[in-house]
Amino acid sequence: MTRTPLRDRSADLLAVLAAALFVLVAVLVGRHIQDTYRTLFVHWPPVFADWDPHVGPGTPAALLVAAAVVAYGPGLAVRLPWRGLLAAAWGTCLAWTWSLALVDGWQRGVAGRLTSPNEYLTVIGRFHDIPATLRDFTHHIVSGTPAPWPAHIAGHPPAATLTFVLLDRIGLRGGGWAGAWCITVGSTACVAVLVAVRALADERLARRAAPFLALAPAAVWVGASADGYFAAVAAWAVALLALAVTGRGVGWAAGAGLLYGLTCYLSYGLTLFALIGAAVLVLGRRRVRERPVVLALLLVAGAAVVPVAFTLAGFDWWEGYRLLVTRYYQGVGGTRPYGYWVWANLACTVLITGPATVAGLRRTGATLIHRRKSPSASVTPSTSSVSSVSSARTRLAFLVAVTLLALLIADLSGMSKAETERIWLPFAMWLLPACAFLPRPRVWLTGQALLALLLNHLLFTGW
Repeated sequence: MTRTPLRDRSADLLAVLAAALFVLVAVLVGRHIQDTYRTLFVHWPPVFADWDPHVGPGTPAALLVAAAVVAYGPGLAVRLPWRGLLAAAWGTCLAWTWSLALVDGWQRGVAGRLTSPNEYLTVIGRFHDIPATLRDFTHHIVSGTPAPWPAHIAGHPPAATLTFVLLDRIGLRGGGWAGAWCITVGSTACVAVLVAVRALADERLARRAAPFLALAPAAVWVGASADGYFAAVAAWAVALLALAVTGRGVGWAAGAGLLYGLTCYLSYGLTLFALIGAAVLVLGRRRVRERPVVLALLLVAGAAVVPVAFTLAGFDWWEGYRLLVTRYYQGVGGTRPYGYWVWANLACTVLITGPATVAGLRRTGATLIHRRKSPSASVTPSTSSVSSVSSARTRLAFLVAVTLLALLIADLSGMSKAETERIWLPFAMWLLPACAFLPRPRVWLTGQALLALLLNHLLFTGW
């Protein structure tokens, strides 16, 4: 039986209310655990943040960007030429991310983020001889070794730190340039997702998703954390693979492989993007069959470049990961209770993706459950058109569902207990396109903007 629009909207609202209650429970239970046992190591669970109501120089701009996107975003997304839409989405995302970061001021919001004791810029001086440092990198991961790396350096393969070392070498020194790099590059993730959604589903759905990608609550953590930069690299790997498997040029596969290889050397956990890549191959399987050998060779060759380079330089990825697990349980990761974080992490995901994504995920599930078989070749043109729209929705729903599966695997692993509001930014970007399924986008965009503004003005986030 076909659901009525009213029933769908009611179901959307119920999903959002359930998610809000879920977040509230995570807050209350988390506060109790932290106040009683002090084992969460976050001051405002489930988010790594402090209660700190404030306004800042970015407040007026953030309000202006939010109002403009809510008022004009859906209309412009439909009317703009495709390349113009991509440029507008990136520009809007940049403005939104910068304004939210500057709510905390230049030093607290941008320049000081990557210079705190556990961050990447604190060890740049130890990379004066890059080859020697890479050969010696794994010897400093575990606590108790001579000069152990700070937490974030030990917790990531060396490409993460090396990025900021290279920025320093070309004269872009200090936290301001590092923060600007993360915001500028991180904001391109919305463009990559739009490119992929258009290639794998259709342009109509990509256009509907565009305002939600530009105005995502995730921008609170993209500005300025290195995970925003990681999210963009992973997103472009998927986007280039989508172009390769949908007939835009098989050569894109080499770029996709190269960026995926880099992704794995930016963050160990982002190897799970192989699942999303597999989903792309499934969605483009008809084209893949045309030149499977060439595509596979280009993809594998591209993916081998970064691992081979780092291996020849002396860094062993598998050894690094093994030692990271030891370091993780030596620190707060060994104390933080899995029984709380295995579900509270998902409350963080609600906060970074927003109420619209919750409703979109409900519709994603409904699309997959109730999908219909394609009509026969004898259908009328109008029926065929309806089927094409339905097929595009199913393809997008499949992509979003596989992303959710990858996120759940990361959650169950126990290697992401807390701080997932930044760690899972790469996955969050691929959940946001579910908002394309929603009617009345202005209402949902208002909810997204209000959540981001409240989070940024009531809390001082740690990242």
